[in-house]
Amino acid sequence: MLSVLGQVLPEAIGIALSPFPIIGLILMLLSKNARKNSLMFMLGWLAGLTIVAIVVLALVNAGKIVAGERATQTGVLWGKLLLGIALLFLAFRNWKKRPKAGEQAEMPKWMTTIDAVQPSRALILGVLLSGVNPKNLLLNVAAAGTIAAAALTTTETALVTIVFILISSITIIGPVLYVQIAGERAEEGLDELKVWLLQHNAAIMAVLLLVMGVKLIGDGLGLS
Repeated sequence: MLSVLGQVLPEAIGIALSPFPIIGLILMLLSKNARKNSLMFMLGWLAGLTIVAIVVLALVNAGKIVAGERATQTGVLWGKLLLGIALLFLAFRNWKKRPKAGEQAEMPKWMTTIDAVQPSRALILGVLLSGVNPKNLLLNVAAAGTIAAAALTTTETALVTIVFILISSITIIGPVLYVQIAGERAEEGLDELKVWLLQHNAAIMAVLLLVMGVKLIGDGLGLS
C-alpha cells in the first residue's frame, strides 16, 4: 500500500501546486464573506477530486473484469504515456504565455468577480478547478489509474485514494484553516502570496507540467 502511495505522491504534489486555484481561494479569503465561501470552495475542491478518482477507479476495475488484470495494467501504462504527452503540450503552452520581462501578469476575468461570489458558486468553482481543470484532471486520472491497477484490497484502495486526495488538497485546506484561526491577521501574508503567484503562475505551471509530463511518460515506457 505504501509503495502505491509513493507512486502517486508526485501527482498529488502536482495537483497541490496549482497557482490559479490558490489565487482564487486567497481572493475569497480576502473578501467579505471569506469564511463561508472558502469552506464551500474547499468542499467543492475535495468533491471534484473525489468524483474523478471514483470514476477512474470504477472504470479500471470494470476493465479488470472484462479484459483481465494484465490487459488492464497495460492499458493504464498506455494511458499514462498519453497523459504525459498531453502534459508536455500544456507545459509548452504555459511557457509561451508567461509574462515577458517588465510585463505585469493579467488576472483572469473569473477572478475579478470573486468578491461578489455566493457560497453555491464558490462550491461549483472548487469542483471545476479541481475536477475539470486540465492539469489537475490529467494528474488525478493518472494517479487513480495507478491505484486501481495495483494489487490492493478494497480497504487499501480507499485509504490510498483518501490520502492522495488530502495531500492534493493541502494547499487549499491549509489557507482555509489558517484564516479560520488567524482571522484578519492572515490578510497581509495572503495578499503578498497572491501577487507573487499571479506574476509567476505561467512559469511555475510550465516547469511543473514539464516535470510531471516526463514522469508519466517514464511510467508509460514501462510497457515492456
